Amino acid sequence: MERTKTEHPRREFLKKCGLTAVPFVLPAVDWSAIAGGTQPARTIDSPKVVNFIFDGLSLSPSQYLEKLQEINTASPIEPDFYGNGGATKALEASFAKITGKEKAIYLPSGTMANQLAIKLLSGGNTKIIVPENSHVFRDEADAAQSVHGKRLIPIGKEKAYYNLSDLKNAIAYTTNNEVFQSGLDTVVIESPVRRADGTFVPLKTVEAISNYCKERDYKLHLDGARIHIAAAFHDVSIAEYASYFDTVYISLYKYLNASGGAILCGDAQIIDQMAHQIKILGGAVFQSWNQTAVALHYLNGIDERWREVVTVSKKLIQDLNKIKGVRITSIHEGTNIFDLTLDEGISLKKLAVYLYETHSIWLGRANEKGIVKFTVNESILSRDYDAILKAWQSGIEQARS
Repeated sequence: MERTKTEHPRREFLKKCGLTAVPFVLPAVDWSAIAGGTQPARTIDSPKVVNFIFDGLSLSPSQYLEKLQEINTASPIEPDFYGNGGATKALEASFAKITGKEKAIYLPSGTMANQLAIKLLSGGNTKIIVPENSHVFRDEADAAQSVHGKRLIPIGKEKAYYNLSDLKNAIAYTTNNEVFQSGLDTVVIESPVRRADGTFVPLKTVEAISNYCKERDYKLHLDGARIHIAAAFHDVSIAEYASYFDTVYISLYKYLNASGGAILCGDAQIIDQMAHQIKILGGAVFQSWNQTAVALHYLNGIDERWREVVTVSKKLIQDLNKIKGVRITSIHEGTNIFDLTLDEGISLKKLAVYLYETHSIWLGRANEKGIVKFTVNESILSRDYDAILKAWQSGIEQARS
């Protein structure tokens, strides 16, 4: 009976951490300390997790509640009502300032933010240019077509991101090969690109596309869910990057650690139409302060913290690469995701188990090429640097065959 109680949390943890593809079963551990267990995942006094899997801290429910209480104790959280007032309005004002846009609005999901942005930007025109590997094209359940009557035209297949030449060719091909023109005037860029391991679309590429779009009176939308991360790794201000776009979507949970939610920024003419669109699609929630208060908390000082993440991660990668049999390499135009490979004489299975059980350090699985996506985030700042490095050094020695 006891085994039945522990197996389910174990499988859930393995699934969450991406370790299910590693051919091993974790030995018995204290599953009350694991997210998804029947007991609180971690108490305030427990060692903080350092995870090399996610963009954010991956707070457990108990940690999330503790953080809300901490925020509320420091300064009572002001509630909103259907997005009006309180923490939600404060967060919207902060994002409008950060992006340099006139207004910002909270939405319950990034999908809704992207879809409503391109719907309103395109007006009566039906065709939207999107990256072939983008969230808009691949991960939003054909909402543009089935809900909003828009047709997505994907470009840049098998590339991390498309360039101006790709855009011009796609527009020319579409225009020249359709007898009945239904209109095309909206273009989407995703940056950083999740399906390309966090690749950042360079500023010069964005500038060239933006200038072309302005000449043609095309609208430009940015799926910038993880834009703070990209800004830190490429030393570009968010306001400068956002200035090339009419609308910008930013996630509240990818690295701002809220339990969900999204922010859309843009000109007042577009943002003022959003509340009605959100309502008719069933996205108007009674209160959102439980998400926006947490996002607002982590937004404070985020640029400084992520600059520190960049500095610390570069040092850690440099030191880990000094260990025999360990190679961590950068991705071209990359951000916080790196490629980790181990020599055949080092067992990923043993390393992952040791780091997890002994040091509360999470490491993901290897792909079919034997590469582990080594992702850095703010959790790297929660532990003494030397302690993290020594844990890895000990783990590698433990994992040698």
